[in-house]
Amino acid sequence: MDPMPPAEELVARVREIALALPETREEEAWRGTRWRVRQATIAHLITVLPDRPSAYAEATGHPGPATVLTFRSTGDELLALTNAGLPYFKPAWSPTVVGLVIDDDTDWAEVAELVTESYRFCAPQKLSRRLDART
Repeated sequence: MDPMPPAEELVARVREIALALPETREEEAWRGTRWRVRQATIAHLITVLPDRPSAYAEATGHPGPATVLTFRSTGDELLALTNAGLPYFKPAWSPTVVGLVIDDDTDWAEVAELVTESYRFCAPQKLSRRLDART
């Protein structure tokens, strides 16, 4: 049995953040939902059920059920998030991906900042400048 998709209300919250960024699109991922700019994934929301998918269960140290959001980070933020401990985690599959276990205490303003920074990391400079022009 494949893991269930993330709860629609969580998808809707991340959707509102991600689709406000220039030329971002939403699509079904191999599991869960992801948001992309061009070919780069800026955020991926997935539900982890007991040890499935196992890479997420290993990365979080949480066998599930849990909903996690992965995104890209760099520099001091990457270092800080990597060392923060749960609800943040550092998956082994990419040097720039960080994850966040979503729960009742999740700070959605912080999620918006993290997804926006992930966008800045992934987007071409032209699109990033369009984002800067809006703020």
